[in-house]
Amino acid sequence: MKKLVVATGICFVLGLFYLAFVNYTEAYEVGITRNIVTGEVTLQDRGGFHFTTLWVQVSRTDIRPVRVCITSATRAFNCKLVQFEHSAYKEFVAVQGFQYYWLANRISFNFGYAEEYRGMKDLLRGYAYGVKKYPFVTVLRDYVD
Repeated sequence: MKKLVVATGICFVLGLFYLAFVNYTEAYEVGITRNIVTGEVTLQDRGGFHFTTLWVQVSRTDIRPVRVCITSATRAFNCKLVQFEHSAYKEFVAVQGFQYYWLANRISFNFGYAEEYRGMKDLLRGYAYGVKKYPFVTVLRDYVD
């Protein structure tokens, strides 16, 4: 019984350490970090485990190309293949602000469409179809039928 309590305590402490100080990014992701104390925004551009302090927030962002479309009942097919340009992350944070972009608009009630209007994909759709062109969104291909 004593060994079980010790093992549970060790697992709890290691879990808290992981949640507080460790973040992980895949090879196809970058981490946009913000230091709450200084306000400094930096980029973690390599995948793997990263150790940060408690006052540094990290938002993981997928940098793979993604297809974004305008949903419509018409027969016109209007989509774009876009990619987040992580080298322009400071401009992105200046325009969009810092948040957990995956979490953005997670609660949405848009029934009837197969397309989801939330998260980073939705942000990329808005900037790709906007009138003003931004350096953090690269349109790789326009699909027009």
